[in-house]
Formats: sequence, C-alpha cells, structure tokens
Amino acid sequence: MSEPQRSAPADDAVHRPPERPTVFEACGGAAAILALAHAWHARCLADPEAAHPFTRRPLHPRHSERLAAYWGESLGGPPAYTSALGTEADIVRTHSGNGPHTSLDVAATACFVAALDDAGIPGDPALRDTLTRWFVWSNDLVNHGWPTPADVPHDLRLPRWGWDGPIS
Repeated sequence: MSEPQRSAPADDAVHRPPERPTVFEACGGAAAILALAHAWHARCLADPEAAHPFTRRPLHPRHSERLAAYWGESLGGPPAYTSALGTEADIVRTHSGNGPHTSLDVAATACFVAALDDAGIPGDPALRDTLTRWFVWSNDLVNHGWPTPADVPHDLRLPRWGWDGPIS
C-alpha cells in the first residue's frame, strides 16, 4: 500500500503577487507630496492664469502643508487631513460657487504636471499618468461638483484614488 500524497500547506504569500504600493507611497510618501504641493503652489503663483485663486483672498499661512495632507490622504496616505485639519465638505465649500473656469483648470493642471519634475516625483510613466488623471478628477470634484457652497452636503467623505482611479 502506498502512502497518500500530501499537498504542501497553502502559503498565500507564495501564491499572491506582491502588493503594489499606494500612489502616495510610489510618490515617495509625505515628504514628496509636501514638495509637490510647494512646487505646484509656486508654479501657480508664477502663472498669470493659475495665480488668480491664490491672490484674491489671503491663504492659510500653512496652505501648502494643508494641501499636502489632503493630497496625501486622497492618494492612499495616512488621514493627516481629516484627522486634524478639516473635512471634505470644508474643502468643497471653499472651492464651490465660482462657476466654470476651463482656462484656470487647464493652467492648474499644466502647473501640476510641471511641478512633478520640480518636486522630484519618480518619472515612472504609470505613476505620472495616474497622478495627472487624479489631479484633473479631484480638481473637477472639488471645484465643479456643487454650484454653491450651500449645496455641499455636510457628510462628504474625502475621496480616495488608486492606480486604477477612484476607490469607493
């Protein structure tokens, strides 16, 4: 009589493909996102079209840091924005009610794409494409999702973005 064949114990780690880092991690984490926020803000201030929103009213003295916390959280980083700085509804109310501004949106996106290099974000084409798609999507959601600040629901959740787009 032969011995029954035994299969090797299943080891999920052996059979599972390696986990892909979040977009936040692929960028280089919090320091890289902060460098990106600073670079984008500097580029916007230098652009005649993109500067408008930054010059019409005083900004928070730590605007870039707050922006980096928001961006980082949206891209898969820790909840640095929503745990201490504000809510999605706050952000959307601040940016709502300005009507369509296509030329501003195009200029802001061009500044963002150029800021990727300024901030030293890795040049991986998949990462760059993902970040650009996220920026356009996020900008549209924040600026054009509701016609007025009063229309913005109080219970909005900060939207998350992964390699393949929005994460529910």
